[in-house]
Amino acid sequence: MSNDQHGIPDALVTDRRGGDRRGGDRRQQNIPVVEERRRGQERRHLGERRRQVDPTTCERDYTDDEIIFMKAMDQYKRDNRRPFPTWSEVLEVLYALGYRKVAEPTALPGLSPSGAKSVPAKG
Repeated sequence: MSNDQHGIPDALVTDRRGGDRRGGDRRQQNIPVVEERRRGQERRHLGERRRQVDPTTCERDYTDDEIIFMKAMDQYKRDNRRPFPTWSEVLEVLYALGYRKVAEPTALPGLSPSGAKSVPAKG
């Protein structure tokens, strides 16, 4: 037996947009707001700032060098479709920015004096 014998069409089409329970498209309504946040120069400036916020340091102010490095890494990840670059790739980006080793190694930042191991000097 086919569906035609039971009066059921082969394909059912449901338009879920036709039965909107809210009574219309809310985007078409002109509802006043207390503060307009979508316009003006301040909005554009905040958008740029938001992309530079590191969630682990909250509202930290970055140096120019840090911002240049973050933008270069972001561009590298986008161009090469690499959301998680390897340390070798990070070093390649640093070299592309012009960074070279010109000084002797020092203690790594963030280590406590008791846990820090000295880096042997070349000589």
